[in-house]
Amino acid sequence: MNAIGLIETKGLIALVEATDAMAKAANVEIVKKVQIGGGLVTTVVRGDVGSVRAAVEAGANAAAQVGELVGSHIIPRPAEGLIEAYIG
Repeated sequence: MNAIGLIETKGLIALVEATDAMAKAANVEIVKKVQIGGGLVTTVVRGDVGSVRAAVEAGANAAAQVGELVGSHIIPRPAEGLIEAYIG
């Protein structure tokens, strides 16, 4: 794993659309969906930096078209254990 990408939305519909777009846009692994509370949900993906960047861009655009995109972020070369520490 060279990078992780995150997309956070308000509501599940936008997140499902974003996750679908990410999976179709690039060769990334969908790691987990996290419910934050207050209607906020996040999807985490991982893969090589270029694929994660393309996936997050596609997912953010898709989420914004059907709902509320709260944020998106890419972490290249994440620290060892980062995913496990936050989303187990």
